[in-house]
Parts: sequence; C-alpha cells; structure tokens
Amino acid sequence: MNIYLICTGNTCRSPMAEAILRSKGIANVAVRSAGIHAQNGWPISSNAKMLIEELDMPYTAVSRAVSSEDLKWADIVLTMTEGHKAALIHAHPEADYKTFTLKGFVTPEIAGDVHDPYGGDIETYRQSFDELSEIIDVLEQKLMEE
Repeated sequence: MNIYLICTGNTCRSPMAEAILRSKGIANVAVRSAGIHAQNGWPISSNAKMLIEELDMPYTAVSRAVSSEDLKWADIVLTMTEGHKAALIHAHPEADYKTFTLKGFVTPEIAGDVHDPYGGDIETYRQSFDELSEIIDVLEQKLMEE
C-alpha cells in the first residue's frame, strides 16, 4: 500500500508523519510526503529534523510539492487538515475517492486537524510530533488488520 501524507509546506507535519510511519517498517507499506504549497528541495524545519533524528528515524530532508505522479502512485492520500483535503481535491479531483484527513481516516469519530507547529519552539513541535505518533500508532493497527 502506498500512502501519501500532505500538509502545507512539507517542512513540519507531513515530514514528521512520514518519518514516524516509515520507522514502523510495516511490510508492503511505502510512504511519501508533500505539501500543497511546497517548493521542491527546501530543508525541513530544524525542529522537525531534531525530533526525527532524536529517535533515529529515516526521513526525507527536503520538501516536495504535491505531484500528479505521486497522486497516481498513492493508494491513500492523507492530509493534515480539512483545508488541505479541500484544496487537494479542488486541484486534483481525480484523487477525491482516496483522499482523507489523517485523523478522519484513522478515527472518524474524533476527526479534526493535526496541530501546525510552524514557527513554534521545540516543545510546540514535540506536541505535534507526539500527536502524530499517537495517530500513526492507530493507523498502523488499522493497516495490519487489512
């Protein structure tokens, strides 16, 4: 299964989510991330990088813009917010059927947005990282059941 994680600039939430999910080493699961307003090749946030490296997780060090090729590659597209989902579907209506918010896909009963740590201190990033870790733990269980 190919999972595509989307946020705004692909420097904070989606790279952290990608690293967390990739570190699970789930058989037959590949993961990529991108941003709906990202520029290709920008470094990820230093705070995101620090948290990922603290746990020695494999990660992608630079941002990527959402691409049609990656959307075709993806079996599931998971966005960090309802706004990301709406913008992505508006720009790529062909991906509508496989696009969900991360929280909505994992726990529909408590759906919502993943907090954006952009511009915050390391503790703000740690809160978002911990939030993503909890959500991805549930995602892992869901993927193992399928």
